[in-house]
Amino acid sequence: MFQTFLIGLREGLEAALIVSILIGYLHKIGRTREVRAMWVGIAAAILVALGFGALLTFGPSTLTFEAQEFIGGSLSIIAVGFVTWMIFWMARTSKNLGRELHAATDKALEGPLIGLVALGAISVGREGLETALFLWAATRANTSATTSALGLTAAAVVGILVAIALAWLISKGLLRLNLAAFFKYTGGFLVIVAAGVLAYGFHDLQEAGVIPGLHSLAFDFTAAIPPTSWYGVLLKGVFNFSPATTWVEFTVWWLYVIIVGTLFIRGLRASSTKPAQTVSDRR
Repeated sequence: MFQTFLIGLREGLEAALIVSILIGYLHKIGRTREVRAMWVGIAAAILVALGFGALLTFGPSTLTFEAQEFIGGSLSIIAVGFVTWMIFWMARTSKNLGRELHAATDKALEGPLIGLVALGAISVGREGLETALFLWAATRANTSATTSALGLTAAAVVGILVAIALAWLISKGLLRLNLAAFFKYTGGFLVIVAAGVLAYGFHDLQEAGVIPGLHSLAFDFTAAIPPTSWYGVLLKGVFNFSPATTWVEFTVWWLYVIIVGTLFIRGLRASSTKPAQTVSDRR
């Protein structure tokens, strides 16, 4: 459950901060009449994200097992691609997020009102669709006899609610948050989470018969780490660890962690010479 809570917290905070910056900037420059247009776009984006999540959850249920596994595995891989892009994008732009959103708002104000609706929809919609897809993939990868999809979803909702509360405290000046540090640490952990989801996606493709090697195991620690034990559930929930892992899963996990982890650390080192800013500094 910690995985989905972290995803909900990180993505929810990102979206909530974007909303607070956009709405706060409109109030700051005296364009309060345009706030409603912005909210229309934001509400539309939220509805689209919820609809997308429902489609992912209930859409494949009438298909054959192989088809469900193929779709699930393919979408899991796509979700990892999106979240990987998001990790690097946020690590790069978190220090200047407010400035970029202000510039985008100024440009939208130069045109018709639909521009603000589109800005709100695009700014939040991207986060919403990424969150829905990655949460769905992470939930599939972690659902077991002891961990229900409902419980994992509830943990994600709690994370989103905490994120909204944090964003509200920040917007009111009651909390200072170093975004660069927050996204650095959560980004590092999400690399591990994404590696597990990617490995599970390839396992789905193996079960669908698209990739061979389903019964070729790199290791089988099921006797030592029963999936239903508390430590088995903990390892599964936090690191998406499977006690019986195929060579394909094992290889994919390590390749992703080594390549993406190395690039992520290099990016952090490259930006470490720049002074960190808090949200309050940019408002």
